[in-house]
Amino acid sequence: MALTAIIVSGLVFAVLGGVCVFTIILGLPGAWMLLALAVLVELADTWWLGPGAVTFGWGWLAAVFVAVALAEVFELVGGAAGVKATGGGRAGMVGAFLGGLVGGLVGTALLPVVGTLVGAFLGTFLGALLGERWSRGKGGWKGAVGPALGATVVRVLAMAVKLAVALSAWLVLTVLALWP
Repeated sequence: MALTAIIVSGLVFAVLGGVCVFTIILGLPGAWMLLALAVLVELADTWWLGPGAVTFGWGWLAAVFVAVALAEVFELVGGAAGVKATGGGRAGMVGAFLGGLVGGLVGTALLPVVGTLVGAFLGTFLGALLGERWSRGKGGWKGAVGPALGATVVRVLAMAVKLAVALSAWLVLTVLALWP
């Protein structure tokens, strides 16, 4: 294995992986794109680095998969957890979860690039608000705002956690790719 080939392939991975991580800010599945890129590199590394070459190792890729999957689950249920943490009920939790999903889809269709995030956050708030209002009956608007805000704040924090996990995965994989 030539040291030059390792450095070049590692730098190419670092740049492309960094782009993948950046796309998370745009509402795209950048962590999954990073993992897919790493798997492709691992599958093809013997082609350009020679027989027996290992860029990352399947153990590291499995660890990244678990971390990314947990971050996705945390983001997905973050809104519901925020409703529960601020005293909301089951209807608000379901509303936050479904509102976040629908909002993300509608936001993507209406405003490509950042619409996914805006839609998911707005959908989480509105879903929780409507769920809480529905479960509280008349006069429930005032009491529904707190859980809706809680759902949105936790969803935003969960998004930040997902970004931090992806950034950490990128850093670890980049070091492994450059390590001869």
